[in-house]
Amino acid sequence: MLKWPCRPGGLIFTLYLHMATPLSVRPAASTFNIQRMEEIYDQAHGAVDAPHGHDYYTVIWVQEGTGAHLVDFTSYPFAKDAVFFVSPRQVHQVMPAERPQGWVITFSPRFLQLNHINEDFITEMNLFGHFDERPPILLPTDLAAQSDTLLHFLRQTYESTLPYRLAAMSAYLKLFLIYCHGQCELPPPDMASDQSSHYLLRAFKKLVAEHFQTYHQVQDYAHQLHISAKHLNQVVKTLIGQTAKEVIQEKLILNAKRELRYSQLSIKEIGYNLGFNDPLYFSAFFKKCTGQSPSEFRG
Repeated sequence: MLKWPCRPGGLIFTLYLHMATPLSVRPAASTFNIQRMEEIYDQAHGAVDAPHGHDYYTVIWVQEGTGAHLVDFTSYPFAKDAVFFVSPRQVHQVMPAERPQGWVITFSPRFLQLNHINEDFITEMNLFGHFDERPPILLPTDLAAQSDTLLHFLRQTYESTLPYRLAAMSAYLKLFLIYCHGQCELPPPDMASDQSSHYLLRAFKKLVAEHFQTYHQVQDYAHQLHISAKHLNQVVKTLIGQTAKEVIQEKLILNAKRELRYSQLSIKEIGYNLGFNDPLYFSAFFKKCTGQSPSEFRG
């Protein structure tokens, strides 16, 4: 099996995608890590990893090199100073054609909690796609030079024993993400809208990410949020142009596609894992949403 190791917390490890089991999700050995792409390439002897997911956030900045980065179902070619953002459990695969140069940063939700960084900050950055994929951003030359210096300071701090080391690391990380956000072409949240509505949308999406395998109905989430299903639909539709039902279905379909494409579980097993007890209903649901049956999508 081809491999591209990750190294959270200084521990080199590789967990493979076992094709007879559900999609491999790699746990973090630590809450934070930063290293050079060259080091990862050398440790893997140039081999390429299988598609996989993580339970932590990953930032990959390609400064130089050729190759591609597969994110869910789209392959993006490497480009100079392209920065990729991979959310927890999002499937990706780094495929360098030669020894690349760049940075890889990983950090867990726990790191954010320990350093008083609200995950809403990450959500509002519009960099990480929790329900869909995000294309890479391109750093202009002057900002790339500033950011490279910043990440060198971040790595020095990470490897140091300085007092308030974690606080300094989190500050450097936030600044780098803010720099990247400035280059993001995705529209920011409409801050003129009611802030309570934005809070409700974030809470709803967080619940869907955590419980989509169990709760499939809008009413289930409205009950958790102590509001009516009608009100939840109105808020979600106003802010993002989708109904709450469509958000739930989008999450289910995305994860169904990941398992169909990247595992060898049976269609029945995939449906059951997503909360569908009737395989015929799961197949009908998938075809209604995608226009293809699960077997047609799997090919």
